[in-house]
Amino acid sequence: MSGDATFWGHLVARSRQATSFSELLFLSTLRKKAKLYAPGSVQPRLRLALIGGYNLYPLHELVGHLLAVRGIECERFLGEYDNFVSEILDGSSSLYAFKPDLAFILPNASHCRFSGSLLDDVEHQREAAVRAAEHLLNLAQTFTVRSGAAAILANLALPGGLDLGSFRSRTLGTDWSFRKAVNLELGLRAPAEVQICDVEFLSARRGISAAADARAWYESKQLGSPDFLVDIAQELSHLIASRKQSPKKVLAIDLDNTLWGGVIAEDGIEGIELGDSSPRGEAFKDFQRYLLGLSQRGVLLAVCSKNDHARAIEVFEKHPEMVVRLEHFAAFKANWDPKSDNLQRIAEELRLGLDSFVFADDNPAEIEIVRQFQPLVTGVLLGPDPAEFVVRIQAGRHFEPRTITEEDLERTAQYRQERRRTELAASVTDMPAYLASLEMRGTIKEFDSLDVPRIAQLIARSNQFNLTTARRSETEIKALLGRPDYRCFTMRLEDRFGDSGLISVVIAKIDGGVFVLDTWLMSCRVLKRQVEDEIMNEIFRLAAAAGCTKVRGIYLPTAKNGIVAGIYEEFGFVRTEDCVTRKEFELKLETYQMRLTKILVTRRAYEAS
Repeated sequence: MSGDATFWGHLVARSRQATSFSELLFLSTLRKKAKLYAPGSVQPRLRLALIGGYNLYPLHELVGHLLAVRGIECERFLGEYDNFVSEILDGSSSLYAFKPDLAFILPNASHCRFSGSLLDDVEHQREAAVRAAEHLLNLAQTFTVRSGAAAILANLALPGGLDLGSFRSRTLGTDWSFRKAVNLELGLRAPAEVQICDVEFLSARRGISAAADARAWYESKQLGSPDFLVDIAQELSHLIASRKQSPKKVLAIDLDNTLWGGVIAEDGIEGIELGDSSPRGEAFKDFQRYLLGLSQRGVLLAVCSKNDHARAIEVFEKHPEMVVRLEHFAAFKANWDPKSDNLQRIAEELRLGLDSFVFADDNPAEIEIVRQFQPLVTGVLLGPDPAEFVVRIQAGRHFEPRTITEEDLERTAQYRQERRRTELAASVTDMPAYLASLEMRGTIKEFDSLDVPRIAQLIARSNQFNLTTARRSETEIKALLGRPDYRCFTMRLEDRFGDSGLISVVIAKIDGGVFVLDTWLMSCRVLKRQVEDEIMNEIFRLAAAAGCTKVRGIYLPTAKNGIVAGIYEEFGFVRTEDCVTRKEFELKLETYQMRLTKILVTRRAYEAS
């Protein structure tokens, strides 16, 4: 049974969809008795601490199972009931002796109450809410500083009591309003190294009364009802897994009966169903609003439809009820070719891996064909009812951001600019002349605090042009700022078509007389534009300034970064170590020749501005 991939697949699907305690506990027991493990799982064991103001048994069992079906085996530390404050503040506690990689902190919501009067001044009540939030955040930060680990802090479930009636919302002094205020402050004030598990939302989603269980509290100090423990376990396992898995980048969408009702080639613009004149038409329009919202926070939209191209374009240009327009799409493929082929072309145009794609269609046959021919693409069957489209997309949780940066908001425009560059490149035969015509300007500078979110995002999401794929959190990146034994810089690029934003990250360690490249990654959108040359020029310039005699490059092969396997040798490096999992290269400074490029570098790293 342990080698039965089909059985494992069913177990995984049932586990991730489970909403009842009895079902999930049964599946956990079944997995352990059958000694089932994720096929091909190579992730190191996670050392997970669960601490808080409740009895965390059997929550830890549910979490362990849900992580196992995601391919993450973990060792668990279970804190004592309602002793998490002491466990965090005592540097010699068993919590720190466990050496966790991550802690889940679950404070007791009933302990969070306003101690004053219901009639106290609202500012006084608000200040108390801020102090309560800061107390919890300070505990979480104390843990991260002392342990070097990350923390996931749960916010507070709201009470379901009726006794105050409508007055509960007229003052921050009620438990209902005070906890809401504390939760809001937790979310707004949480630093990068502390992630929030939104217990308030999970409780509301299940229903506050259904999530609560007074008897379970009095009998065994449980957080809530058994089924609510499943909600917490599902959310926590998702948050843990998403720390190592980047969100999807592209949503490729069909047109007919997806963005509108009907078939444009048969019904024409006047005949399609879209807009506020009918319930279905309104649902299609709201679905477009949802897609626009995804685009505005950095998700790339693409059209992948079997359709007449001119008729499809006409709807976007002329239909008055269209919410999404052509400028909102990074790629547009409307033709009669197989959608699996068009997805491949879109990936090549955007220079993104197909594993970063979600494909949504109303036709189950098209979803199945894509699954067979492009298995890396995640398919979402929208079904026949447009009222369910948004829920079906959201159910996969494919596009949840950890952070949103200014550059996310410009991503679609950047890819449209890239399409114009590609079109220009295809029309010329003289590459140097093409590069000169771009009028490229580069800015290279050392890491600074303003760029940390974008740097962390690039490090987490870049897989192809990434020499080591070493991941770092925002906290780890901040720790590098100003370190004398490191040289860390970024590069931005703009040209006459627009600003490509922050497109490269380099982290190097000075080890004696050797300049060791720990991290080098770059956006594939700027490949073959001499950015690699300018980056290498900067590496050797900084190495010389640091008094190093040679540069060492490290390449850790993965399934996705094969495009950079030979890049060090292209620059003249000599291979000094060669094994399946690690390759090293070295080049003496005296040997490297600075390369001439068509990029005007207006600023360089570690120079006075």
